[in-house]
Amino acid sequence: MMPQFYSRREPVRYEGPASTSELAYRWYNPDRMVLGKPMREQLRFALAYWHTLCWPGTDPFGGDTFQRAWHHMADGMAAARLKADVMFETLDLLGVDFFCFHDLDIAPEGNSLKEFNANVSAIARIFEKKMAAGNKKLLWGTANMFSNRRFMAGAATNPDPDVFAYCAAQVKHCMDVTKDLDGANYVMWGGREGYETLLNTNIGHELEQARRFLSLVVDYKHKIGFKGPILIEPKPQEPTKHQYDYDVATVYATISSLGLQKDVKVNIEQNHAILAGHSFEHEIALASALGIFGGIDINRGDYQSGWDTDQFAMNVPEMTLAFLEILKAGGFTTGGLNFDAKIRRQSIDPDDILHAHVGSIDACARALLAAAKIIEDGKLAAVVAERYGKWSEPANRAMLEGKQTLEQIAARVHAEGLEPTPRSGRQERLENLINSYL
Repeated sequence: MMPQFYSRREPVRYEGPASTSELAYRWYNPDRMVLGKPMREQLRFALAYWHTLCWPGTDPFGGDTFQRAWHHMADGMAAARLKADVMFETLDLLGVDFFCFHDLDIAPEGNSLKEFNANVSAIARIFEKKMAAGNKKLLWGTANMFSNRRFMAGAATNPDPDVFAYCAAQVKHCMDVTKDLDGANYVMWGGREGYETLLNTNIGHELEQARRFLSLVVDYKHKIGFKGPILIEPKPQEPTKHQYDYDVATVYATISSLGLQKDVKVNIEQNHAILAGHSFEHEIALASALGIFGGIDINRGDYQSGWDTDQFAMNVPEMTLAFLEILKAGGFTTGGLNFDAKIRRQSIDPDDILHAHVGSIDACARALLAAAKIIEDGKLAAVVAERYGKWSEPANRAMLEGKQTLEQIAARVHAEGLEPTPRSGRQERLENLINSYL
């Protein structure tokens, strides 16, 4: 019998805004219809295996503060089985439908890749039974190709071709496992795909390696009949100074250069957007405009810290703008909201995990409802439509559609005596409008 990890045994329930319970959903009502879909489908929450169960509470100046039993067990597979039990207990208590994992999260590496793969497959078989029993699903799987010292100079972009080959073998197996578990997506997160100094780096060669690796992964996706997209998660600066997957625009350049826009999308994280010097909503809007929006790692960063703090998302006004862009993009298809967030290292009680997720789930639900109101009301959309309205006129549409040359456009300007008159962008009025929905 597994010892009781949480003090709670009953699942967290929706109790409405008036609830005074510390562990209740006030805004997240999974069956409530929002813009034609149940809230659970609009949000598609997932728990992140690594932060929820694997992170021990370390920082650069101190070690394990959480003291979880599985962190200190000599038998790695016994620890992995215990983690699986706790993960599905957590999913049940929170009423969350999905989870995500790295291969190294769920099983020990052992002494060889063959042993590692066998360990991962053994835990995946446990997952399969638990998923069927509890009606839980895998949002995505991914391979950890950044923790082991073999990856200190990168994974697919490593100068050593043996590392490139090792990565191919590791990803192949993780993709097989993800497909076997009916995962909705497969994620490629280039944790160390970048460089620290040009003195020992051939950028052109490493970019060629990255492109070739992505092509191999997409080819294999089709070979095994994996239906979901490959998701790339942009991340700048950390841990290498110059990451090849810096932001949505950078990733799109790689995807489009290979013509893989139908197969490869992006998984966007708020904290990563901040590190890249962007806003969360900018990255979502750009991905949507480029046709590569896939999913979200939901968290928040610290605007005073220049690293990835992975805090739970609680800023409702900020998230409202993000959810507005998600809804404008058509919402999620295969993607969802993965809680790539960790409790603070002083939050050592197991129940702190539940409190963190409940609070952030409610914050996301409030933001979704506010964003839905903005769309249903239509005032903001009308302002934007009016601002670009003249582009629907035949002559202006002809410019955009390539039906006029530069000379023809210039001649029309002179013939009609065009003298553009600036118009207000009304930013402050629109900011006030957004606040009225919160």
